[in-house]
Amino acid sequence: MRKIAVVTGTRAEYGLLYWIIKGIHDDPELELQLIVTGMHLSPEFGLTVREIEKDGFPIAERVEMLLSSDTESAIATSMGLGMIGFAKVYERLKPDILVVLGDRFEILAAVSAAVPFRIPVAHIHGGETTEGAIDEAFRHSITKMSHLHFASCEAYRQRIIQLGEDPDRVFNVGALGVENIRHISFMGRSELAAAIGFNLEKPYFLVTFHPVTLERETSEGQFQSLLDALDAFPEYNVIITKANADADGRIINRLIEEYAEKRRKRCHAVASLGVHRYLTAMKFATAVIGNSSSGIIEAPSFNIPTVNIGDRQKGRVKAGSVIDCEPFAASIETAIHKGISFEFQQLLKNTKNPYEKPGTACGIVSTMAASDPAGLLKKRFYNIPIAGLI
Repeated sequence: MRKIAVVTGTRAEYGLLYWIIKGIHDDPELELQLIVTGMHLSPEFGLTVREIEKDGFPIAERVEMLLSSDTESAIATSMGLGMIGFAKVYERLKPDILVVLGDRFEILAAVSAAVPFRIPVAHIHGGETTEGAIDEAFRHSITKMSHLHFASCEAYRQRIIQLGEDPDRVFNVGALGVENIRHISFMGRSELAAAIGFNLEKPYFLVTFHPVTLERETSEGQFQSLLDALDAFPEYNVIITKANADADGRIINRLIEEYAEKRRKRCHAVASLGVHRYLTAMKFATAVIGNSSSGIIEAPSFNIPTVNIGDRQKGRVKAGSVIDCEPFAASIETAIHKGISFEFQQLLKNTKNPYEKPGTACGIVSTMAASDPAGLLKKRFYNIPIAGLI
């Protein structure tokens, strides 16, 4: 039986990986080895490992790596702790293939530790660009240590090949987050309101903002600008999900708590909604606001506007429903006004999501099941033919 290990470290990542995990778990010829780490194991970030347990998936190992700090030193130290923890896990589990998604520091630690063990890596969501985040460097490093690549659109597939990866191992499968939307049975609006304990009769904005990790000490000012802009729309309620465990993430979370405390009737703050409630909240939202990738990848499928703030998602392929703006209150206000305008609402009806493709999870699982782990380890650098060069 082929052993496939899946690493998950955040609430959002687990939501994306759900159908991959289920596909492996339900296949009689595959053995799921689920490795849980990062924010899943932290009470501060909602202890979201409970959601995994509730879904009934067996957890093979837990890797504790987060420190109770959001400084650059703490993040780097967490990566070191992660590599030590993953090394011990790989020694015990001996997986045939390791599955990872995205670009966070937890994933870089997991993949780096896998290299000496000669474990082939299947990487999902490679080839993308986020010019405002240190994740940019993490993502491309993970790509070079990986052996199978599952890109979310053709432009990203071509970039992975540009990085020297064999085209025969690079697949355009679409985005798992978009496929999730097609699988989920959504809650009703009143059911969601009861589930989160917040009145949703009024129209509302769904807000998620993470630190722009490639910049120094900008998080507080940028997020305060967003909060100031939200106050210009008192007729709208606000649901805010807290930031990830990035450098300066706790600064944002403190501002969220202070803002929500002063506006209890209008604002609801939550550490984690979970994928079901989050996508349901997105479905009924008037607009998605912030700098989360969910506003770029999933929101267009609901034909709602995304106000994308600053540089964190700079460089990503975007649908016509995404409105980019600067991280200043006036620019954010202008973008929100545009998004809720009648003219823009009419344009949204024809939104096409560039990340949508059928059979994403099934295609990934079947490709891994059909691959020879030993053969995958034999990597070669693919040279793109360039005129005048040998």
